[in-house]
Amino acid sequence: MAAERRRRAGGDLSGLLLRIREEGKGSIPEHPYLYETDVEISLVGGSCKNPVEKFWNGSSAMYILQKATHSEESDSMEESRTDDAVYAPEVLPKENPGALALSVGRAKQLISLYTMVQNPNVPSLGMRGLAVLPPLWARCDGSDPQHTCWLGAEPLKAGNKVTGINIYTVSCDGPTADKTHFPNLEELKMEHKIRHHSSLVTTKGFVRYELIAAAAIEDTIAESGSNIFVDITWNGVEKILETPPVISAATLNIALESGDPRSPVFQLYRELQLLLALAEGLKTGVTEWPEPSESESAPQLVQEFLTDLKKKLDGDYIFEDKNETQKIQCDTAAVDSCIKSIFGERGDLDFTEQLWCKMKSVSSYQELIDCFTLVIKSLERGEIQPWIHQGSSSFLSQLIQQSYHGKMEDVSLSDTTPIQMLLEVGLEKMKKDYVSFFIGQELATGTYLDYFISTSVELQEQVHRVQKLHHMLEIMVSCTGLLQFRHENLFPLTQICMKYYKENPLNEKHVFQLPIRPALVKKFYQNDNPEVWRVEISSGHGQKEVKTTWQVSTTAPVEHVASNNSGFLCDSTVNGSSEERLYFITMTQCSQVQFT
Repeated sequence: MAAERRRRAGGDLSGLLLRIREEGKGSIPEHPYLYETDVEISLVGGSCKNPVEKFWNGSSAMYILQKATHSEESDSMEESRTDDAVYAPEVLPKENPGALALSVGRAKQLISLYTMVQNPNVPSLGMRGLAVLPPLWARCDGSDPQHTCWLGAEPLKAGNKVTGINIYTVSCDGPTADKTHFPNLEELKMEHKIRHHSSLVTTKGFVRYELIAAAAIEDTIAESGSNIFVDITWNGVEKILETPPVISAATLNIALESGDPRSPVFQLYRELQLLLALAEGLKTGVTEWPEPSESESAPQLVQEFLTDLKKKLDGDYIFEDKNETQKIQCDTAAVDSCIKSIFGERGDLDFTEQLWCKMKSVSSYQELIDCFTLVIKSLERGEIQPWIHQGSSSFLSQLIQQSYHGKMEDVSLSDTTPIQMLLEVGLEKMKKDYVSFFIGQELATGTYLDYFISTSVELQEQVHRVQKLHHMLEIMVSCTGLLQFRHENLFPLTQICMKYYKENPLNEKHVFQLPIRPALVKKFYQNDNPEVWRVEISSGHGQKEVKTTWQVSTTAPVEHVASNNSGFLCDSTVNGSSEERLYFITMTQCSQVQFT
C-alpha cells in the first residue's frame, strides 16, 4: 500500500515537473506551481537569480522547491483545480525568509521521489525516451543535527539517457569568529576518502578579497552597489585559510555605480545629470531642474561671459585673472592630484562648450530662455564672433555660422526648443570630453569610439550612449586612483567594457571581469581577511567525479536559514579582540546513485 502511494506521488511529481519544463521552454514561468498542498515549485534559469550559485555552478535551469506560503488557501485551491497543479500565489515573505524552508524530512522525501522518477529502471515512472529533467533543489530549515539548508539532485547523463543521480547536501553554521571550530584540511580529506572509498584526492582553492568597499562618508553610510574584489584560484591547497601562492589565477571583478561625491570626476557626473534631465524633459515635457551650484545665476554668468567676449572683439580686453580664464576653458571636471595626469583639463573648449559650462547651473525654464535670448541678441548685433569646432552640428552652432554672414534665421524660444538647444550643446561637449580621455590615454581609437558618439541615432539614444561612456570613465579613474593601474591593465579593461556596452544597455550593477596577475593587487589584500575562502576536495573522473566543498564567508550563503543556529559565538569579540571577522561555515557534500 505504501509502495503504491509512493508510485502515485512520484507520478504526480513527474507529471508536474514535465509540465513546468514544457511551459518554461519559451520563457521562465512568472509564478510558482503548487505540488500537493505544501510545496511550491519554481523553474529558475536565464536571467533569474540563482539561489544556489554560492555553492553550486551546474546547469543554468533548475527546479527550486520550497514551502508553500499560503497554507490557509491551499485547501480551497485544491478543491477548485482541474489539473495536476495550479499556479501558487507569488507571495514571498521578505520579512521572514525562513517561512520558505521545508523540513529536512520533507525535502528528503521529494529528493527521493525525483530520483525514482528519473530512474529508467522503474518502467511505469522512468524517463525512458523522454528528455532529462533539470536538476532539483529544495530549501531546508536546518532543523537536523547537520543544519542542512539545501538538498539537491542532479541527473548524470550519457547522451539522452540518465545513468545516475548526484545528491548534494549543503549545511551551514555560524557566524563565528572562533577558528578553533574550523576543521583540519587533512581531516576533511580523510572524511572524503572514507565516504567515497577513494585513495587519491585533489584539492583546489578559491579565495575572494574585497579591495575597495563602498565605505562611510563622514558620519553617514553610503548605500552603494560599488565594489572591487579579486577572485583567486589555485591547485594543491595545503592548509585551511592559506594565502594563495604567487602562481595562481586571478580575476579582478569591478561593479561600480557612478555618482560618488568623492570621485575626481564627480563634477562631470553632475553635468551628465543635467543632460539626463534635459533629455527627460524633451521626452515627457517635465524637466527636473538641478539645484544651483553657483552663487550667481546662469543668466548672470552668461552675461559676464558675453561681455568678456565683446571686449575681446573690441580689442580692449584686459587679462586680469589667468585662473578665471583657465576656469572658462576647462570647467570640465574637478580633478584631484592623482587623476590630474590622466584626466586632463581640455584647453580647446569652443564657444558652445564654454557656454554649456556657464549654463549648467540653470535652475528653471525661464532662466534657460533668458540665457539663450542674451546669446542670440549678441549674435544678431554682431557683438561677438565666436569660434566653434569644425563639424559642430548643434542648432546653436548653425546659428553662429549664419551670424558670420550677417543673417540669422528667426528663433522662437518656446516649447521644447530651448531645452533641445541646450541638450545638443551639452551632448557635443561631453562627447568630446570622453573622447579626449580615451584617445589621449591611448585606451581606444576614434573608430572604436564611433558607436558611442554617433549622431545618426536619435537624441535619447545618444544620451544613453554618453551615460555608458561616463560609467566606463568612472571605472578607469577608480582603477587608476585606487589600484594604481597603468596602461597595460587599463587598456584590456577598456576593451572589455566597450565590448559589453556595444551589445548591452547601461547596467551599473554589471560585474566587469579582468584576468590579472595576483601580484598586481597583492598589497591590497596580503594583510587582510578574505570575504570568501573555499577548498574543493575531489576524487574520480568524468561522471564518477565527486566533490566535497568546505567554505567560510563573511555573508550568509543562505537567506532562508537564521544565523547562529549552530550555537557558535556570534559576538564580535573573541579572546578580547574585536578585530576578528565573523564567518559562516558552509559544507557541501556529494553522493551518487548509479542506475546502470
